[in-house]
Amino acid sequence: MAGEWRDTTLGQVTAFLSGGTPSKDAPQYWCGSIPWVSAKDMKRFRLDDTEDHVSEDGVANGTKLVPSGTVLLLARGMTLLNDLPICVVNRPMTFNQDVKALRPKPGVREEFLPYLLLGNKDRLLNLVDLAGHGTGRLNSDELKALDVVLPPLPEQRAIAHILGTLDDKIELNRRKNETLEAMARVLFKSWFVDFDPVRAKAEGRDPGLPKPLAHLFPDSFEDSELGEIPAGWWIGVLGDVADHPRRGVQPGEIDPTTPYIALEHMPRRCIALSEWTLAVGLESNKFRFKRGEILFGKLRSYFHKVGVAPVDGVCSTDIVVVTPRAEKWSGVVLGHVSSDAFVEYTNAGSTGTKMPRTNWTDMARYSIVLPPDSIAAAFTVLVRPSVDRILDSIHESRTLAALRDAMLPKLISGELRVPDAERLIGREC
Repeated sequence: MAGEWRDTTLGQVTAFLSGGTPSKDAPQYWCGSIPWVSAKDMKRFRLDDTEDHVSEDGVANGTKLVPSGTVLLLARGMTLLNDLPICVVNRPMTFNQDVKALRPKPGVREEFLPYLLLGNKDRLLNLVDLAGHGTGRLNSDELKALDVVLPPLPEQRAIAHILGTLDDKIELNRRKNETLEAMARVLFKSWFVDFDPVRAKAEGRDPGLPKPLAHLFPDSFEDSELGEIPAGWWIGVLGDVADHPRRGVQPGEIDPTTPYIALEHMPRRCIALSEWTLAVGLESNKFRFKRGEILFGKLRSYFHKVGVAPVDGVCSTDIVVVTPRAEKWSGVVLGHVSSDAFVEYTNAGSTGTKMPRTNWTDMARYSIVLPPDSIAAAFTVLVRPSVDRILDSIHESRTLAALRDAMLPKLISGELRVPDAERLIGREC
């Protein structure tokens, strides 16, 4: 070990801050724009926003505001039985009582601190005990007493730069995916919800499309049971253009190296499914799915979990596998199944007292306006490259994340030196 590296403890190099929850009975605490972090938000390493927000009054009455760059660590929750969420906030945020905020003490660079934690993730997970009802817990005193090795400041900066380069690329891929998805959603809404090209032609305006595409759209509307729709289009149901392939499989028939996707691996309001595990130790029946098929969480609380499968694999039976009946309908099917309107429909029709859920029979009855085959095919041709780019970037990001995770513990222990790590990254990036 280099002479300037020193043995210390996590408590000696970081300050721990506790969060809280403003009263839910005081709506004035929950009407602001300040992010409030709980376990469900800690799915990304770099956190830009949260599902819930508090006001300044909420900050002053029950929680704590920390600055951009603060590291958050989940200290209590069922997630701790399998994983240890660690993230860095990209803007000032508040957080609840299940989360600990860590700030660097003198001698520790802010950008190095999250990697110090991530490099000791396995050791931190070993500290998790049970708090009751299957909830994991990290004891603060044990956290602070954890032995760590601290490199000198120049080495901290170099290590953070190397690992940050990989995380920057992963984050860039995520943002690109968000942009591609948003563009596809806007185009779907324009063509199949607002009927903009038809409306423009009906009003004598240029629809803003290349002539071969513009020629496909009619220039008038007609009445239907769903209201005004483009002339020559018709009312159908999702089941007319999509199906649910019931490829049930028993645990003993699943290769343990097969990718497995459960509801917890699916982000909300995002078609890019970047997480999966291996099908090791599965004890119940699953569904098989193929790359490019659509996965939809059928429990009511997970209806906004829908995405395109990035690999062939198996999934939980709480996920409905949806596939277009023909390739030309792929874009239209994805647009409808991932829309807010479809989520509202499945939410309204879900059944069950304890865990309300939908099913394919009800999903297939969802009424939609169907265009001619030529327009459906044209839309698929336009959005397919974006979907393919999203899937490709997911695989690239997983490769980069695997490289980062392999180097992390070796870098922060001094086993792998910075020049060697730079050569490894140069071969991958």
